Amino acid sequence: MFYGLNKFVKNILPKRLFYRALLIVAIPVIVLQIVVTFVFFDSLWIKTNKGMTRALVNEINTFIEVYSDEKYNKDEITNLFSVYQDLNIEYVQDDSFNYSYDERWFSPIDRTLRRELKSKFGNNNFWFNTINYKELIDLRVKYQNGYFKFLVPKDRVTSSSARIFALWITVPAIIMVFISLIFLKNQTRPITNLAKVAEKFGKGEEIEEFKPSGAAEIRQAGYEFDKMRKRIVRHLKQRSEMLSGISHDLRTPLTRMKLQVAFIKDEKLAIKLTEDIDEMEKMLNEYLQFTSSSFLEKNEQFCLSDLIDETIRKYNNNNIHLKLPAKININGRKNLIKRCINNLIDNAIKYGDKVNVELSKSTNNIFIKIEDNGPGIPHEEYENVFKPFYKIDKGRAGSKSSVGLGLSIASDIIRSHGGNIKLEKSTMNGLGVKIFLPV
Repeated sequence: MFYGLNKFVKNILPKRLFYRALLIVAIPVIVLQIVVTFVFFDSLWIKTNKGMTRALVNEINTFIEVYSDEKYNKDEITNLFSVYQDLNIEYVQDDSFNYSYDERWFSPIDRTLRRELKSKFGNNNFWFNTINYKELIDLRVKYQNGYFKFLVPKDRVTSSSARIFALWITVPAIIMVFISLIFLKNQTRPITNLAKVAEKFGKGEEIEEFKPSGAAEIRQAGYEFDKMRKRIVRHLKQRSEMLSGISHDLRTPLTRMKLQVAFIKDEKLAIKLTEDIDEMEKMLNEYLQFTSSSFLEKNEQFCLSDLIDETIRKYNNNNIHLKLPAKININGRKNLIKRCINNLIDNAIKYGDKVNVELSKSTNNIFIKIEDNGPGIPHEEYENVFKPFYKIDKGRAGSKSSVGLGLSIASDIIRSHGGNIKLEKSTMNGLGVKIFLPV
């Protein structure tokens, strides 16, 4: 039960820090407003209005009692009450007076006035209306063969302090919430900036000098992230420099070996040694591409649909079926994406007769799907084939020309763009490759 309630509360609460902090500020203010307003209306406004309404009804009742006494002049009594009690009084002769009226139960003034008149004059001996006149109440009380019509100012039964109270309690609250919004925005902006920088760095994009800001804890997180980023960049540069040195050092002895093989008289031995040297050179080149693929090229905005279309056309293969939307743009490293697609299509063509390439887009992701009708890969090997130099002795890995880096390079490129790559069985019973790239 408590788990379900906790889950329900989590689902209805906002997910962003800014709105959660706003709730922390706004809810106490709103609750306080409601409590103070309830106390005010219950103890002051309603009771005050009730007392003022009761006094008015008593004055009307007093007038009728005095008016009924034959000792007093009726016109003088009417004039006295009009002048000193602020009552506009008129007697109307009407035997067929209708006492039905619209009972506005939602109006506090109407409810209080109805209750007091009923206690003094009974159920069917009065009529009133509080909306026909802007500043007056039309009130009628049965008397003999007609009725008295009283036009009473509304301020006789309502207190103006309610408007003043509502103004003073609402306006400062709105101002305080607005000021809180500004402060909360300033506090959450550094966290948002840190998240954006981390996202860019995760995609391999170049980041300008990052300056942490905000509260001490946020600054500390920003400084630690910046230190980590610089350490990673320094490590990558050291790796690239080391690989450049290895490339230079290894190419020299390989060149000497090629020259020495040329002088070997045994042709069979020379051919075998040449094949081994060529394989070593190819492995070296692909390894250097794999280790340096994600960090040498700048990001740019380009059309992914056009890139895939141009790449497929160069194969000039009618067995490659393409399904592309009109235009899908992406921000990334164009040549690396092209190399990734080339590697996957090369594998698909190498081990299959038919290849399907499909590109689609959702709100947050771009999807690339490449399928073939080849022998496929066993499900238990899906994770292993992404490892560098990993080769399986089945279907797709029996070729000596492969060094086991095609899928590794493709995976490295996609993940450096913040995406993901997965393998599955294709609809043609071969291998299906799904690529997810963030928009």
